Amino acid sequence: MQDMNKSLNIDFEKAVRLLVEYMPLSDEHSRKPALFHDIRVGVYLYERNYSRDVVIAGVLHDAIKWSRITENMLRKVFGDNVTKLVLACTKDDSLEDAKVKIDELIQRCVKNGQDALIVKAADIIDSFNYYTKTKNEIELQYCKRNAHAIFRHKPNNYSDGIFDELKNWHEKSV
Repeated sequence: MQDMNKSLNIDFEKAVRLLVEYMPLSDEHSRKPALFHDIRVGVYLYERNYSRDVVIAGVLHDAIKWSRITENMLRKVFGDNVTKLVLACTKDDSLEDAKVKIDELIQRCVKNGQDALIVKAADIIDSFNYYTKTKNEIELQYCKRNAHAIFRHKPNNYSDGIFDELKNWHEKSV
């Protein structure tokens, strides 16, 4: 177990270093500091003993959307499964309708398995926490729409405790 933990820590650090190198700096006009958000999502998953791939995908879940990191870079450094999880959690900006975009994203996570939906749930939990602290009602509404889509599309056999925590955040913010 210790070697696995050391290996995970090294991969976590590689993921953060990759983001630092390729993600633009957040500023006062950013919705939230993206790098710090990505690290918090990874730490959340790490502290709850999720698998290496889930933790690393948590750190990198915004990599394709918000940085110059490519799918090929992810695959080369972290492998096919992490890349699959990150791609599952990446919004399709070619879709213009906000509800359609959210539903498509959550359905894609479901299609890619419970691990992808766990990463997305961790992303939304961190966003709920951040936007609650900053009292950003517009973004909290966005979090609620994402959480609602997860509850609508999540198969019954996806029973991880993270979905209960997401439900608590959703209910708290209603």
